[in-house]
Amino acid sequence: MWLNPEEVLLANALWVTERANPFFILQRRRGHGKGGGLTGLLVGTLDVVLDSSARVAPYRILHQTQESQIYWTVACGSSRKDITGHWEWLENNLLQTLSIFENEDDITTFVKGKIHGIIAEENKSLLPKDEEDPGKFKEAELKMRKQFGMPEGEKLVNYYSCSYWKGRVPRQGWLYLTVNHLCFYSFLLGKEVTLIMQWLDVTQLEKNATLLFPECIKVSTRDNEYFFSMFLNISETFKLMEQLANIAMRQLLDNEGFLEDRNLPKPTRPLKNISALKRDLDARAKNEQYRATFRLTRDERLDGHTDCTLWTPFAKMHIPGQMFVSNNYICFASKEEEACHLIIPLREVTIVEKADSSSVLPSPLSISTKGKMTFLFANLKDRNFLVQRISDFLQKTSLQRAGGDNGGDQRISTRKGSSGNDTYEVPKPAPSSPTNDGPSIPQKTNNTEAPTASHGLLKLFQREASEELGPKWAKEKMKEESWNIHFFEYGRGMCMYRTSKTRELVLKGIPENLRGELWLLFSGALNEMATHPGYYADLVEKSTGKCNLATDEIERDLHRSMPEHPAFQNELGIAALRRVLTAYAFRNPNIGYCQAMNIVTSVLLLYCNEEEAFWLLVALCERMLPDYYNTRVVGALVDQGVFEELTHEFLPQLSEKMQELGVIATISLSWFLTLFLSVMPFESAVVVVDCFFYEGIKLILQLSLAVLEANMESLLNSNDEGEAMTVLGRYLDNAVNKQSVSPPIPHLHALLTSGDEPPVEVDIFDLIKASYEKFTSLRADDIEQMRFKQRLKVIQSLEDSAKRSVVRAISTDLGFSMEELEDMYVLFKAQHLMSCYWGGNRTSSNRHDPSLPYLEQYRIDLDQFQELFAQLTPWSFGPHTSTLAVRIFRLLDTNKDSLINFKEFVTGLGGMYHGDMTEKLKFLYKLHLPPALSAEETESALEATNFFTEDVTPEESDGQGIASAAENGDAQYKKEEKTASAPDYKYYLRMWASEKEQRKETIKDMPKMNQEQFIELCKTFYNMFSEDPVEQELYHAIATVASLLLRIGEVGKKFSNPPLRNSEVGQTNITREPSSEEEEQSSGLESRQPRTAEEEQSTIPIPVPGNSRSTLTQDDLQKLKKEVGDEDRNSPPTQPTSDDETKDDTSVSSYSMVSASSLLCEDIADDTVLVGCEPGNVTPKYGSTIDAEWSISFEQILASMLTEQALVSYFEKKVDIAQKIKQKKVERQISSSSEHELSSVSG
Repeated sequence: MWLNPEEVLLANALWVTERANPFFILQRRRGHGKGGGLTGLLVGTLDVVLDSSARVAPYRILHQTQESQIYWTVACGSSRKDITGHWEWLENNLLQTLSIFENEDDITTFVKGKIHGIIAEENKSLLPKDEEDPGKFKEAELKMRKQFGMPEGEKLVNYYSCSYWKGRVPRQGWLYLTVNHLCFYSFLLGKEVTLIMQWLDVTQLEKNATLLFPECIKVSTRDNEYFFSMFLNISETFKLMEQLANIAMRQLLDNEGFLEDRNLPKPTRPLKNISALKRDLDARAKNEQYRATFRLTRDERLDGHTDCTLWTPFAKMHIPGQMFVSNNYICFASKEEEACHLIIPLREVTIVEKADSSSVLPSPLSISTKGKMTFLFANLKDRNFLVQRISDFLQKTSLQRAGGDNGGDQRISTRKGSSGNDTYEVPKPAPSSPTNDGPSIPQKTNNTEAPTASHGLLKLFQREASEELGPKWAKEKMKEESWNIHFFEYGRGMCMYRTSKTRELVLKGIPENLRGELWLLFSGALNEMATHPGYYADLVEKSTGKCNLATDEIERDLHRSMPEHPAFQNELGIAALRRVLTAYAFRNPNIGYCQAMNIVTSVLLLYCNEEEAFWLLVALCERMLPDYYNTRVVGALVDQGVFEELTHEFLPQLSEKMQELGVIATISLSWFLTLFLSVMPFESAVVVVDCFFYEGIKLILQLSLAVLEANMESLLNSNDEGEAMTVLGRYLDNAVNKQSVSPPIPHLHALLTSGDEPPVEVDIFDLIKASYEKFTSLRADDIEQMRFKQRLKVIQSLEDSAKRSVVRAISTDLGFSMEELEDMYVLFKAQHLMSCYWGGNRTSSNRHDPSLPYLEQYRIDLDQFQELFAQLTPWSFGPHTSTLAVRIFRLLDTNKDSLINFKEFVTGLGGMYHGDMTEKLKFLYKLHLPPALSAEETESALEATNFFTEDVTPEESDGQGIASAAENGDAQYKKEEKTASAPDYKYYLRMWASEKEQRKETIKDMPKMNQEQFIELCKTFYNMFSEDPVEQELYHAIATVASLLLRIGEVGKKFSNPPLRNSEVGQTNITREPSSEEEEQSSGLESRQPRTAEEEQSTIPIPVPGNSRSTLTQDDLQKLKKEVGDEDRNSPPTQPTSDDETKDDTSVSSYSMVSASSLLCEDIADDTVLVGCEPGNVTPKYGSTIDAEWSISFEQILASMLTEQALVSYFEKKVDIAQKIKQKKVERQISSSSEHELSSVSG
């Protein structure tokens, strides 16, 4: 690349001059290329240890003048090819011009100006692409690609100087973090270390310090552990590694995770030496933290944040903190965690005003809302820019809310206040516009409006209050009054100030009348409901009457959802629950429906209307409990691992016992998935839900720890899992809510845990209070850190289980060992996953669906299969490899979706690696018949199969896949049948029956092969033998066999066909459409003189390597006639000819075609001659036609090849696939790291 000219004083220090002219010098850095000696070793070591490893390219060009001692760098290159191109350009374009100048200063000025111009021109064309990766970073990325063999699609995120500990010796080098890989390179005094790991293979990331290692990062895979230390900023490095590993895990879990966060915010100017990816990943992390802190929707994008203060009227003071601005919200978080949180939706904002600054209140900003609340921010660093950004977002929000009709009237108006302050005011929406504070929209149902549209089910099924509940009602009224006072002081709705006082009220219990409202507020569901009016009604309408697997499961569980509650003992509650669950299943097909969702949703419906319950369910499944309710309950398993880790930290004496009993896995799923609703009395569990919507998963974890701590003594004395579960079950059954005003609801679980001794009652409020007091050090940030750590373990464990399941499912009758299958599965999966990043819009990446069965999740397309096939095939096909791979792919792709799964892939390899000679030949034979052999590869293939099909009835012929009509029509029919909306079980039965029949297939069932297909088969054999140690012997053997088979085909044609009139033959020839090649040579064919049958039989030309001759005598021919007699009786009806007509041009042309070129291959030796064919009589390659009446059977091919020992030995030879798998791993650096040391200087 061209460089801005810079002075170089010592031009020859550490550099060797390779070319020179009066004005330029081309130099190579010592230590690169051949030679170098000790100096080269030292320079190579310095380049790696020092920062120059990223900056110094191995080649450079200097500008010089004869009388000056100063040199100027003008270009550098990472390879000799690159730098040579620059050198040639200088010689061709500048040398002649420079010779004209007389003054050397003018020469230097001209050169510098020219180089600056070239760089400016390059930057002008590349600016949109490369402006974000300037200078040093771009060089490091090029070095990474060259050093580790990465493709262009692999992007470098960042690189760091560090040490890799190999044993007890640190190797100083460079750590490169790319999107898919972690790479390390070190070169010290001739010792080279190269590490390459995929993020997909990382099972653990830890940052720790030990006695052996200083503060370091430990990267664990399934096979090894790697330690890296001596980072300048270890926290930044570790955070980035976490992000990249987490992205890889999300890919295994959910492919849609990679479609998110594509439009990340970017700074106004590029940051030097920081990649665009690194910056975007930082922005993504900030986005995620911002959304989690304020419970915002997943599409919210943080625009920026700034330090400021907020005036709190309830405390009469300014609280320091940070303001966050995004496309739909203004948020504030105090520096003290519990001091104050604030969320202001822009849809609620009416006025944004810049007030007068003063020494007491510098740079104030006032924001007013529809709820008559005013928020005063101060100490803003860039107030004018901030106000402009807020006004831009307000205008967009206003236009979106107003719609297209009156969008012109909804705009931000600017006016001057009495003191000259700028004020941005949002006009009120037209009266017809829906307001967010009004009542909920009635939801559409099948025919009538459901009563649950505006009320929770609990209000519709209220029981009469008994006299015993009098004191409880009084306390309930006191709670309501406390909340009303809080609303008055802190505000009500989304713009409420959230402080420690809010948490105290939540822990004391939310009144039943306010429960639904506060759940919506604290969970953030209120925002989604307000911004998506009518969304739920549309979903209900679309999903009504639709049936799928999710709706079937929902119907099965409807009557199991709180059957003890009167609200779900009638059709009204059941119908509401059905609508909410079905609507969500249609909203999020990846989750659909999972058990436990019915229990949680039924409780939501008791306190909220249907739409509110729906949005609460959305918040629960997609934000508050991520990945809990997918098919593998990954989120619950992750939090189970977090719970185990917390148990070990807070209750170490109990942790080992719990692991021994295996209790944690059981209790965590039942407790976490249902938020304790399935294991506690309803009145108590709903208090847990209150706290959960405010605190999140932290409350569930610390409450679980409190339950274990309260039962520690009993659990330590438990002898088995059942006893421990009984202890915990009884304890939770007796967690009572003495403040509940609802009549007690029988808890079914209590019937299973009743004992002889009356259990001790536990007040749920006391239990929650104890959990806060004893585990107050538990923080949300720590939980997220633990979640990441556990997610690596859980997903890798699930992937290992999936691998074992797939291998067990396909291990029968394939011949591969379990270890070989597992290794092949790893390669196959990695090949698929690479397409998600490097494949662009590849079919395999677009169709990746983690919800599919394990066997169908990972599939590869043709390009990926060709790459794997070339590495793993036991036979060498030379340049013919890609052609054979295409045919094998077509053969394996039974459903014609251009993808094959792992079972199909292994089936193809099994046909080549295992089985006897018959099975291997059968596999090769099928590759030269349709559908593996396409019409494009052989012009007459489809036509020939029309002549040589089995004699079937018209009904059966529709199912044949070898004629052109069958190839096109039946494939389309099967595709339409398979993609029909209603499942056709008869179709699957037919498919199953056909599979059974295929297993019973014998060699007699194989269709016959026409002449052109046989020619293609012979070509394949020649390519297979081209690189074999005994290739000449194999060439001779296959030529002998081919000669024999051609004669057999001719004999079979003449002896199996009854006589036919000339007119019929002529008519047949007319119906056959000739190819363009046949038309071109028609005149030459007509001019040939027919030969006698005896001459034909004695001069059949066959290629034979060397000078050997393989011919058949008349006695041999007579024997063959008898041997093939039985087979020919069963052969398909071809176009027969009479004895006289066997001497016409058809047979001559078939011989000419075979003898001329069809069996000639690039790999055939130069000394190959054609038996019975003189050199002068060889016709051109395309000089004749194919004999459409000639055919051969698989039995005949097999019998002929068994006569040649060389061929038998070749196909019976065993090949070890393990070695090829190992080679594939090293070449693609997949599944394991490659690490090596070189004793000499690396070239």
